[in-house]
Amino acid sequence: MNSSAASAVEASALAWRVSDGLRYGLLGLPLAFCALPLYVLMPNLYAREWGVSLAGLGAVLLGTRLLDAVIDPLLGRLCDRLYAISLRAVLVLGAVAASVLALGFTSLFVPLVHEPTALLWWAGFWLMVTYAAYSALSIAHQSWGAMLGGDALYRSRVVAWREGLGLVGVLLAAATPALSGVPALLALLYLGLVAGWWAWCRAPQPLPNHEAPTGVGAGTLDALRHPLHNPDFLRLLGVYLLNGIASAIPATLLLFFMQDRLQASASLQSAALGVYFVCAALSMPLWLRLVRHGGLARSWRFGMLLSIAVFLGASQLGAGDTLWFLLVCALSGAALGSDLALPGALLSGVIAEAGDRGRAEGAYIGWWNFATKLNLALAAGLVLPLLGWLGYTPGARDAHALTMLTAAYCLLPCGLKALAASALHLFLIQPTAQPHTP
Repeated sequence: MNSSAASAVEASALAWRVSDGLRYGLLGLPLAFCALPLYVLMPNLYAREWGVSLAGLGAVLLGTRLLDAVIDPLLGRLCDRLYAISLRAVLVLGAVAASVLALGFTSLFVPLVHEPTALLWWAGFWLMVTYAAYSALSIAHQSWGAMLGGDALYRSRVVAWREGLGLVGVLLAAATPALSGVPALLALLYLGLVAGWWAWCRAPQPLPNHEAPTGVGAGTLDALRHPLHNPDFLRLLGVYLLNGIASAIPATLLLFFMQDRLQASASLQSAALGVYFVCAALSMPLWLRLVRHGGLARSWRFGMLLSIAVFLGASQLGAGDTLWFLLVCALSGAALGSDLALPGALLSGVIAEAGDRGRAEGAYIGWWNFATKLNLALAAGLVLPLLGWLGYTPGARDAHALTMLTAAYCLLPCGLKALAASALHLFLIQPTAQPHTP
């Protein structure tokens, strides 16, 4: 990117308005709206309501999510090629991906088969379709935001708008099935995708660099491997992996923990989800303020430590402790805000420092999303069968089964979060004398 183009991008950081945030971030709402049912509601629905075994469901989720993760770097490379052609080409990809996403999501929640074994095959096929469309749309959208540039605080604002509106989508997804059923869930998804794509077409536009960075222009394989030659990216990715699986495990087990360990009513389950995501959204300005004083990496580490303290407290809860669990949801939601707003901003900084802004965001974000999918695959594909092997089944009330559920939901994530916080300190905080704001 030449100096005048870079100056224009940096100047746009100073002119970022609320309307800019809404136009860019609105697509995050339907993407998050469909993510919650896929990652939290669907496993519970298939296992508890339709009689699919935990072992079989875990195997399908693991397999489809691993395959989905593998294609993310390829989709990232595709996005880089489209960005090099024109922004219009990227938006056309977004429209096609949104249409396929709506079809796949509908098929998963309105299946045309009902026998448990047939449901597993049905779910496997439509999960792959849905995941691929979701990945293409989200990588293209995230790359757009990363290409906008700016300093650490500005990058945090860009990510916070996308993720903050995503939390609004999560709240709608949590409330809609209980209040209005699956038809309303589908209608809102369709409306959100149309409105989000329309707003994206009118969002602030990045200035891509059509010159391929060193090691990228020789071919697809070189382009895919290019981010993996960046040691700063690999260190950040390692921290993100550890922290991500620590967050994915309780997300996968949340409804099981509430229904069986806490014996919470359906209304309290909805209230807990609402408190969790509302507090995550409300915490965004606080994390941005903390970034001003402590930098991105230190602020993220503080969020990890807060999460550890909260889940250690949650491990002491039992049947009837639903009001205490609402406090757990509020504090863990606040910690979630740091996971949503800060790692993406750190990634944008790593891309800029490597000189790859405007020409390789898709490749980086493809590997970043690969890590995200790997976290979700490991959480669902390993923890659910492990719980079944240890004696837990949905609806269990015996002490041993509930102890295993509590250990998986509370204590295992704490150990992984502690490893992530330590790695963050060693790799990103300790080597810098000043707050890390790439």
